[in-house]
Amino acid sequence: MIILSIDSSTPVAGVAIVDKEKIWVENFLNTGYTHSEQLLPLIKQTLDLARLRLKDVTGIAVTKGPGSFTGLRIGLATAKSLAQVTGIKLIGIPTLDALAQNLFGIPGIICPILNARKQEVYTALYEMHDNDLIRISDYLAISPEKLAEELSIQEKPVTFLGDGVFEYKEVINSKLLNKALWAPLNNLLPRAASVAVLGLKQLEKGQENDLFALEPFYLRKSEAEIKWEAARCQR
Repeated sequence: MIILSIDSSTPVAGVAIVDKEKIWVENFLNTGYTHSEQLLPLIKQTLDLARLRLKDVTGIAVTKGPGSFTGLRIGLATAKSLAQVTGIKLIGIPTLDALAQNLFGIPGIICPILNARKQEVYTALYEMHDNDLIRISDYLAISPEKLAEELSIQEKPVTFLGDGVFEYKEVINSKLLNKALWAPLNNLLPRAASVAVLGLKQLEKGQENDLFALEPFYLRKSEAEIKWEAARCQR
């Protein structure tokens, strides 16, 4: 099985090709260009570097959220279009699951945090059990202060990763002190290879998503939805 993975759920854009034995190619861009500009060229470049064509791919794994509202729509629309044209299997992967996968195997609690704006982060907690990484909490949109307070009662160390680290490291450190650990720079941000690994696991279990049923996973409403609902209430 060969997996093409696509991630545009955060400011990072990533595309990878992975099978059970190796990572063929992984492209990672954190340049600030929009996903609408770089995603399709990145997919083409990744396939070209692997000397593969799209028809050689078994499945397409794509992050479905939470994350950037615009980024998620671009990534999902791209993955669904490619899957529809080719008939390739489609797998939606929660962004936080893929991010936590970067730290597979480390002891203690893994806590990915994505900057959700409005003084909140998207997060969930993960822990290794029987050589598998298991999510042990709900997916949350929460203030970093409240998250740090809740984690301060944990006896185990907590390792943080994600772009929320840049914004809220001091807040977390002030509550957790020496129990807070930080992912190394090379594994701090989303990796398309991690998305592919999780997609491969799902395909091996015979799990895939319906092309037309797969939708972005949002933990809260977008600004446009909030404004639209507010306008309706004023009528």
